Amino acid sequence: MTTLPPPVGDVPGAFVDTVQEAFAHRPGQRFVLFLSGGPTAKLCYEALAAAAGPSAAGPGVVAIDWSLVDIYMGDERQVPPDDPDANQGLVRQSLLDKVGPAGSFTPMDTTVPVDECVASYSAILRSVLDGPGIDLIHLGMGPDGHTASLFPNAPTLSAGPDELAAATEDPNGVNPHPRLTVTLPVINAARCAVFTVAGASKVDAVAALRRGDDIPAARVASARVVWLLDDLATGQHP
Repeated sequence: MTTLPPPVGDVPGAFVDTVQEAFAHRPGQRFVLFLSGGPTAKLCYEALAAAAGPSAAGPGVVAIDWSLVDIYMGDERQVPPDDPDANQGLVRQSLLDKVGPAGSFTPMDTTVPVDECVASYSAILRSVLDGPGIDLIHLGMGPDGHTASLFPNAPTLSAGPDELAAATEDPNGVNPHPRLTVTLPVINAARCAVFTVAGASKVDAVAALRRGDDIPAARVASARVVWLLDDLATGQHP
């Protein structure tokens, strides 16, 4: 069973607070951030961009210095970078284009053959894990309980410690597009994993978490796991 906190009134706002807190308490000079895609992520990144700069930070809040932030993707659709469904495009439009240059942005390269992309991103991930580590990874949860692009019944759920990135498809046929994803060993190596879960479509997945069902999201075991859920996702209508 997963013990979940009470719902929050403002998921994007709570996400901003969590990222700012993690940035303020990062163990190194730089801050390694893994991002995702989807409508809730878009709202979170827009809120994060709106909070950029010292003037937007509240009393006692450490503003994020984006020149110290190195950004990677937790998963991606196998589509061109400028495709409307590309997660990297969402990150650029909702966050990076608004906060100015980050320290670095390293998306998954969907312009090369899939095997090459998996191999090159695996090498990048190994360098991150053997080096600074992951300060925070942002995750969502689908109505089927998937997180990143780790779907129920997918072979990628059983990835070993040396399998850091993978090409995958939803074996249940629910989610469109072949995908690229980091694996559970990468997610679980993060210092903090933050789930943002919003909307009534997530009620069944949240209930499955509470029951202890073996859904992909329940397998996340990072050092710190933060669940930010709204009223609708928990079935508590305001």
